[in-house]
Amino acid sequence: MTQDIAEQPEALRRLLVEGTGPIAAVARAITQRRPRFVLLVARGTSDHAALYAKYLVEIRLGLPAGLASPSTLTIYRARPDLRDVLVIAVSQSGGSPDLTGSLQAARECGALTVAVTNNAGSALAEAAEFHVDVLAGHERAVAATKTYTSELLALYLLLEAVAGGDTAAATALPDLTEQLIGQAAEPVAAAAPRYRFAEQMITTARGYAYCTAREAALKLMETCYLSAQAFSGADLLHGPLAMVDREMPVIGVVPRGKAEGATRDVLDRLVAGGGDLLVVGDADIIPTAAHLPLPRVAEELSPVLEIVPLQLLARDLAVARGGNPDAPRGLTKVTETW
Repeated sequence: MTQDIAEQPEALRRLLVEGTGPIAAVARAITQRRPRFVLLVARGTSDHAALYAKYLVEIRLGLPAGLASPSTLTIYRARPDLRDVLVIAVSQSGGSPDLTGSLQAARECGALTVAVTNNAGSALAEAAEFHVDVLAGHERAVAATKTYTSELLALYLLLEAVAGGDTAAATALPDLTEQLIGQAAEPVAAAAPRYRFAEQMITTARGYAYCTAREAALKLMETCYLSAQAFSGADLLHGPLAMVDREMPVIGVVPRGKAEGATRDVLDRLVAGGGDLLVVGDADIIPTAAHLPLPRVAEELSPVLEIVPLQLLARDLAVARGGNPDAPRGLTKVTETW
């Protein structure tokens, strides 16, 4: 897991150098077809990348977007009218039968289909009309790290190209990721022991950062065997806030941007109620809380960076709790579901 995390800057550079041209070609094909709706299909970590893409589609493309339920197309064999719909399937391995089956069914129902994977020879890539290779290279640990950040960047490059936008700001991400891995090591090592005996945890964010809260919770569950739940900051106020006290640690992800104020308001309420809070963001966001560093970039690019200190935290906490983050019990690298 340590090696995979350290290789993220290289993976992002490779995608920016080698992947931009092929991604632009897929974007042109999408633009020509002028989809009226975007449906995203994914599981696990890739589902969080798909959630990020949903925000990009709705904000940058101005199109409605949804996260599909693969079982409707596989187990229930529903066949909706998907003409003029873009279906994007996201999977690191491209090997899960339910995603492949969903994409095949979507194509039969008239959808324009795109697979985003780390395996150009996978069944999912072959089932799609177009394929985007995230070019992350071999990932050793079961817990996905570099494939996730590469998925995020690939989806950003694809959808921003469809929008006709300028992706130049993304070129800073490899260097910023490299710097962040070094900068976060010490504060993460200091933060990990405080959660060694925690039984539950909440992660929260809003806007583009919500995918980071979801992915951080998954990393903590699969590597640390910690019961972690992710909530949108808004949803947290609709009931779950009542269970937060000093025995329930909370991690808040707060990048600079339009969602910052709304997220900060929620975290202020948590602190006022005596909650134990760790902020991923600038130290002055909630001055009384512990924090992990986060470089400033455009809000829509921030998820690529936000997850990095939380990957390190999951690794360090797993080791502190006596676990092996490289090989979580009961899990395999490729999860086959239907």
